[in-house]
Amino acid sequence: MKDFKNAEELLALCDEEQKPISEIMRRRECALGETSEEQVQERMARALSIMRQSVTAPLKTSVRSMGGLIGGQARILDAQKESGRELCGDVLSQAITYAMAVLEVNASMGVIVAAPTAGSSGVVPGLLLSLQEHGSFSDGEIINALFNAGAVGYLAMRNATVAGAVGGCQAEVGVAAAMAASAAVELMGGSPRQCLDAASTVLINMLGLVCDPVGGLVEYPCQNRNAAGVANALAAARIALAGIRQIISFDEMLDTMYHVGRRIPYELRETALGGCAATPSGCKFCHT
Repeated sequence: MKDFKNAEELLALCDEEQKPISEIMRRRECALGETSEEQVQERMARALSIMRQSVTAPLKTSVRSMGGLIGGQARILDAQKESGRELCGDVLSQAITYAMAVLEVNASMGVIVAAPTAGSSGVVPGLLLSLQEHGSFSDGEIINALFNAGAVGYLAMRNATVAGAVGGCQAEVGVAAAMAASAAVELMGGSPRQCLDAASTVLINMLGLVCDPVGGLVEYPCQNRNAAGVANALAAARIALAGIRQIISFDEMLDTMYHVGRRIPYELRETALGGCAATPSGCKFCHT
């Protein structure tokens, strides 16, 4: 099994093997981890199970975050569906609710899947589980989509960063949304190139997003940005599936995102010294 170090090499492997991104990533995990396909599949199924629990638990019982900044928002959104005054379509509406639910689980010390980080953990399960619910996809198809998302996350970690302290929120929620967009495109029958076009679109749209957690806690505005991340991912997937190409490749956007992130002032890279955290309202929750 040939390894890939960037998106260009990944696309070349997909062309050579005539396989989707998910299958190339699955084979890579087996080969480099010296693990059987059955074991790799079981581990991803376990991740899916945790994701499903984290998107649904707060809808049944509200949980309050450790910092007290969030809790109950997902239930409010879920209840709004019954009002008949929903602004978004079914998929996006559910994805937003699910994404915000995961952040409540994370902020209350529950179990989540970092995808790619805890602060951005709602985007991938939010979008994929909403698509499953409204598109009747099997667990096997969702697991394949998660391998696709994993490939995008791997490329971001290898060639850029997924840390808010290094690259701002564009590196956390931005990469999470790129992972979700690529996975959604494959799930909907798109080509590997369309998957990475979608991932590139997300990074273009979220370029420069700062990381400014109020009180230094991964709660607010993180929860809202996960909701925005699924909307961005869905829009990017829609654009790519229509056949609209991006003139800037995913590799180039990863490099750009990294260098932009390094130029973001340190006050806006997870220090809680600027942005939302430095507003009068945000400062009320700072205890240092």
